Amino acid sequence: MRLWTLHPRYLDAKGLVAVWREGLLAQKVLQGKTRGYHHHPQLLRFRQQSAPLGALATYLFAIATEAQERGYNFDRTKIGAGLTAQLIEETEGQLRYEWAHLLGKLQQRDPQRYQQGQTLLRPEPHPLFTIVSGPIREWEKVKAVENLAKAGKVL
Repeated sequence: MRLWTLHPRYLDAKGLVAVWREGLLAQKVLQGKTRGYHHHPQLLRFRQQSAPLGALATYLFAIATEAQERGYNFDRTKIGAGLTAQLIEETEGQLRYEWAHLLGKLQQRDPQRYQQGQTLLRPEPHPLFTIVSGPIREWEKVKAVENLAKAGKVL
């Protein structure tokens, strides 16, 4: 499960569909409607909110909005009620790690989007997040850091 800190505009079509499905799965987990994924680290920052389901609904709403802007039709009726205006703090290190991680995926799946991403100095976060200084989160499963370095991304 990957609930990106990055703005959904950076995701390729495959990534956008995947985050929608994973967000809906996360919503079911928080609603207690599934048996698995209850302790998934990606859910921690949502569980810590005063209204976890509202935060996740707000997250999904932005994903659906991006999909609509691209001409896709994600079923917004699947989004739970209770959008929130409360932002979630996320760290600069987490944002940068996810950016490098995404660029690695885009290099394989969408070379044009990858090339566009190479010129970006600092990606924008998903509208639900506000970025504060700090390292990669302890809950992140850091993978292939050497591959990120090869991609020219310093963490």
